[in-house]
Amino acid sequence: MKLDRDWLGTRASILLTFAVAGLSVATGLVNISAPAAVAGPFVEYVPMIVRQTAGFTGTLTGFLTLAGALQLRKGYRFGWYWTIVMLPVTAVQGLLQASRYSYPLVVLSLVALVVVTSNRRRFSRDLDLTTTQIAAIASLVAAQVYGTMGTYALQEEFTGVDSLTDAFYFTLVTGSTVGYGDVTPLTDTARLFGMSVLLLSVASFAVALGVVLTPAIEARLSHALGRMTDSQLDMLENHVVVLGYGDLTEPILEELEGNAPFVVITEDESVARKLASRDIHVLTADPSDEEPLRKAGIERARAAIAATLRDADDALAILTARELNPDLHIAAGVTQRENVSKLKRAGADTVISPANIGGHLLVESAMGGEDSERQANELLGEEEEP
Repeated sequence: MKLDRDWLGTRASILLTFAVAGLSVATGLVNISAPAAVAGPFVEYVPMIVRQTAGFTGTLTGFLTLAGALQLRKGYRFGWYWTIVMLPVTAVQGLLQASRYSYPLVVLSLVALVVVTSNRRRFSRDLDLTTTQIAAIASLVAAQVYGTMGTYALQEEFTGVDSLTDAFYFTLVTGSTVGYGDVTPLTDTARLFGMSVLLLSVASFAVALGVVLTPAIEARLSHALGRMTDSQLDMLENHVVVLGYGDLTEPILEELEGNAPFVVITEDESVARKLASRDIHVLTADPSDEEPLRKAGIERARAAIAATLRDADDALAILTARELNPDLHIAAGVTQRENVSKLKRAGADTVISPANIGGHLLVESAMGGEDSERQANELLGEEEEP
């Protein structure tokens, strides 16, 4: 793991943003509950009402910053812009809270701002919303605007509506079906309007809830079927892509575990389910197709391995991987010696014949070679018995 790539790059930006979000929520709640008990050295310069307001908005800002961190996690450019806006806001709110617990928030926000700003190029994905997501957002916003503006226009026909805040409050509690009863319609027109707000708001909330729950359900199904979700694939970086699964793949996976993150691409669904049950990243697809290789982050990978002992299939997978990432280091295992040059022409940097190596060591041992067993143990990472 390279320091400049991981700890000063994408991972640092995401982790720092998550930390700022959590700290903003925590300090906001502390400042709301006991602003006088946690006063800092600058409390005399900040009025109490400002500190209380900053505590409330700081908690809200924390959740908004968390949304930005989740977008950064997926590599979205929109998430980068959102985070760049939110980090200075959290720093300012930390100052306005004037609490001794809020100053770490100020420092952490500024550090995160520097790190996130310096890694702008790492977050280049466009926010590609589905039709369902666009419809959910539009319906939710439209329902809130309709209810707020309509209630404000009919404020004379409602009790307790004197401002846009009151109107928005009524719309929100109506749509969430809480209905505290402190705002009530006085006329038939107001009641009919309230019913329309109820129907539209509940419907929009239901659509939004479906958009939120659907990915979670898909994630459970993907795990059961041995498939990775899009969010899991988006997190892969500086990893190894294993092209296919065969008799030689299992020892390769054992070597990779604990040494480097990796993902296996295989068409065999039974193998995919078995690997997924072991918490191994697996993508059920043809490793010679471009789309699954792109999903597996072949452009961000550090290396690829093709060793299914089916030379023709490995050659096709290597050829596709090389076209998608010309700088990728590709290692391959070959069954027949005459195919070594073919796999190299396909794009493999290193081609090894496990059968030839094993045969050579066995012959050396049979002919009395003293070092053959030691060499084999060194390759397997095992200690030689005394």
